Amino acid sequence: MSAGPVLSVRDLTVSVARDEGWRPIVDGVSFDLQAGQILGLVGESGSGKSMTCRALMRLLPGARLAITGGSIRLGEEELTALDEAAMRKVRGGQIGMIFQNPSSHLDPVMTIGAQIAETIRFHQGASRREAMRQAIEVLRQVGIPDPTARAGSYPHEFSGGMRQRAMIAVALACQPKVLIADEPTTALDVTVQAQILRLLLDLRDSKGLSIIFITHDLGVVSQTCDSIAVMYGGRLAELGPKRDIIRAARHPYTAGLIRCQPGAAATGTYLETIPGQPPTVDAMPSGCRFHPRCPRAGETCREHQPAFISVDLGHRAACHFPEGPGQEAAR
Repeated sequence: MSAGPVLSVRDLTVSVARDEGWRPIVDGVSFDLQAGQILGLVGESGSGKSMTCRALMRLLPGARLAITGGSIRLGEEELTALDEAAMRKVRGGQIGMIFQNPSSHLDPVMTIGAQIAETIRFHQGASRREAMRQAIEVLRQVGIPDPTARAGSYPHEFSGGMRQRAMIAVALACQPKVLIADEPTTALDVTVQAQILRLLLDLRDSKGLSIIFITHDLGVVSQTCDSIAVMYGGRLAELGPKRDIIRAARHPYTAGLIRCQPGAAATGTYLETIPGQPPTVDAMPSGCRFHPRCPRAGETCREHQPAFISVDLGHRAACHFPEGPGQEAAR
């Protein structure tokens, strides 16, 4: 009998307080993350990717935001039921997070080694000497040259790629089960980006890490991820194995994202675009949230929100008229 998922999310809803009440900005999101799996969470800016993952950490950026429904289970533990003291033990200890801009999340007046050691001391109760020894070892694991010396460096003394490695070291200091990577390569040049992606793959293989990789870049997803979850307007549009989705996307939004990628167009032609703009939280359309931009939309799409249904083995989509053999556009 196979083990259950490391992380199981069911009907997760995050809402923002408005004068008229709570308004959902992440709406009914469900997925599983298996041991050693890399799940790519994809979508345009404002689709709800980062908000979903901040909710997993219970680190919502504002007092007017709250988890208003659903379940987040890490193994057998229900994270939504934990008090803040217990949740602090989960952050860093069982779930680590790395960010797009490490300069905003590394303390500029603490050395890199001290920041990693502080995390180890908090979660493991190690002595200062032991915590620093472990910090140097983690720096070595993430590819920092001469880690003993560089543990005494400050963030501003590192290059952008080195700061991102240091951020990964902080996140991995206590050997978490799950690593959330929020667009960790966007601000890096192509060569350094490839190095960071290779590092994450190596860490997955050597430590059995489960990783949620947030990105808008399907090229990065195709290189690194096992499965893809596509978000639009705060809801999941499509979820399934990477190869199935890239080869045969069933949701029109996913298909549009793929056609927008460099290399998708024939030589000498323009890339396709998705017309219009993503919806805002205060102006969500009725029915399917993608219908104002969808070339296949019909009356059903405008009136009824589609269910998130199975379209193939392990492959689900929220579309009344999913793309694929035998499917016709709505009328």
